[in-house]
Amino acid sequence: MAQNSAAAYRAAVERNFTEWVGQLRGEAESRGIGPETFERAMKGVKLNWKLPDLAPPELGEGKPARPQAEKKDRQKQQAEFDRPARYFPPKGLKWVTRLGRENLVKWKDTLGAIEKKYGVEPQVVLAIWGRETAYGRAKLPHNALRALATLAFMGRRQEQFREELIIALGILQEGHVTREGMRSSWAGPMGHTQFLPSDFRNYAVDFNGDGRRDIWGTIPDALASTANFLKQKGWQTGKTWGYEVRLPKGFDCTLEGLDNARTIGEWVELGVTRTFGRKFLGKRLAEKTHLVAPAGTLGPAFLVLENFEVFRAYNKADLYALYVGHLADRIRFGGSFEGGWSRVQSFRRDEMKRLQSAVAEAGHDVGKIDGLIGSKTRSAVGKWQKALGHKVTCYPPRSLLKFAANVRN
Repeated sequence: MAQNSAAAYRAAVERNFTEWVGQLRGEAESRGIGPETFERAMKGVKLNWKLPDLAPPELGEGKPARPQAEKKDRQKQQAEFDRPARYFPPKGLKWVTRLGRENLVKWKDTLGAIEKKYGVEPQVVLAIWGRETAYGRAKLPHNALRALATLAFMGRRQEQFREELIIALGILQEGHVTREGMRSSWAGPMGHTQFLPSDFRNYAVDFNGDGRRDIWGTIPDALASTANFLKQKGWQTGKTWGYEVRLPKGFDCTLEGLDNARTIGEWVELGVTRTFGRKFLGKRLAEKTHLVAPAGTLGPAFLVLENFEVFRAYNKADLYALYVGHLADRIRFGGSFEGGWSRVQSFRRDEMKRLQSAVAEAGHDVGKIDGLIGSKTRSAVGKWQKALGHKVTCYPPRSLLKFAANVRN
């Protein structure tokens, strides 16, 4: 009976989706998408019920009810916001570094030409390619049009994905890729270096001069598009993204984040030093930096500069920016972090939202209550730990969640 109910519900939703596609046609055509392109793109497209981040609709009275299985929270816990150490597996880093160096040789001329035009160093472009699709080895499992249509119809961010879908139709119409070749990840990022359709529209380039901006099948186009993105976001040629640092005993970990930016010289006065016995160059002491410590006192710490924020324009997660910056350094220089990662406890996203709410109610700024352990949340957790007389780690233990529940009850 339950299976029959679920099948009836999905069939009814699919009918609603077909009607929705018909309504989308008018909007698409009003924005310059020709009827032939729309038909070619959307003919036969079905919902992908396996995608994360879905919010299947209630159909209303007299229609099949939404089964309980469709009501569960299907938000994807992306690695960028999971336990920090999992983002830096030693064996995986060695492998992706080795492949990066191989591609540095293989694409030397192309990368040199890209650097000359856009001012972005080869190892930086390679690091993003390596992180996004393992230099093209990771197969993109989804057709972008189907994924975007599903998320635009019944995702949690429908307006955003509706816009991305219409832009994707324009990409198809311009002839940069075929419908079948428009491969993506589940949320729509496409090609070797994972551009959303809106990023493609704004930053993709035809680097090999064949008339198409082909980020799926033409590696020079994909790499140059990434370099163009970074340049347009403010990449500073010849400057680093940041430095791993040692924090002195008793250091106030709540000083993390952009709100606490200081010059390198000011950090040095607080006892912050570089790792491996290196020294900050005198000419760098006036540069503005801020502290990033993804695991609070339980992992490595970094002073980061403007190029770090450019990486965050590509992907807003601190861990992503640290990964590509670190990988770029490894490709060029070798080496790993000096600091190790202590084991931290994990949280479901709904649990972290509850903890963020409790910390905010205690008067500490966690930023957006989104279930993600970003720098504002880490700093606020440290301030609350300090106020409560708890051990200050600037990374929440699960015991703090239990404490918060007792306080609020």
